[in-house]
Amino acid sequence: MSDVRTVRIDGRELAYRTWGEAGAPPLVLAHCLGEDGEDWRGVAGRLATTHQVFAPDLSGHGASTFHGSYSFEGWRDDLAGFVAALDLAPVALVGHSLGALAALLLAADAPETVSRLVLEESPSPLPADPPQQVPQKPSGPLPFDWRAKEAVVAERNAPDPRWWDAVKGVTAPTLVIAGGEGSHLPQDRMAELAARIPDGRLATVEGAGHLVHEERPGEYLDLVCAFLTG
Repeated sequence: MSDVRTVRIDGRELAYRTWGEAGAPPLVLAHCLGEDGEDWRGVAGRLATTHQVFAPDLSGHGASTFHGSYSFEGWRDDLAGFVAALDLAPVALVGHSLGALAALLLAADAPETVSRLVLEESPSPLPADPPQQVPQKPSGPLPFDWRAKEAVVAERNAPDPRWWDAVKGVTAPTLVIAGGEGSHLPQDRMAELAARIPDGRLATVEGAGHLVHEERPGEYLDLVCAFLTG
């Protein structure tokens, strides 16, 4: 793994890590709320046997800029700007939770950018049922901007209606990975999402819960590696 690097995009800095050989097919990993690119360390090594892997810290997380104004479309723009700045397109894109919805929006809005798409435990771009509540902010320092949490809850409760329609515009082959029992996300919503994507498919890792790549890395990697290499 390389040291953490930074790239400047539209006045903000994104930190990122890389694994694998330069010139290999590019793969970008987008983390969940509250984490950063380091969250992928446990699976990046195997992914790097076939791809050059990039794991950015999205805005408001890790060593990237904390600017206080966050949204799923903003994180989509982080990914789009990152891919453009490093000249990676078309790119295989893997996202988890927050990162999955941001990746989905990028694949819908700029389908030429994404060659293959993996959505691990992705929130559905439909209103959360029941609505979410913002918990009390934990005491002490956090590795991310708490305002990102507030933005996620607000947009999960009232997502832009265009997002669900836009899903039908995803052209990349897409693998939706669900964690089955133990996940706090409705599993039927993930099945609906996979069915709505024109070339979408669903795989469930039963009992993995929301953190599939952490709780069941072997099964996760078997699915993702087979999918990415076609």
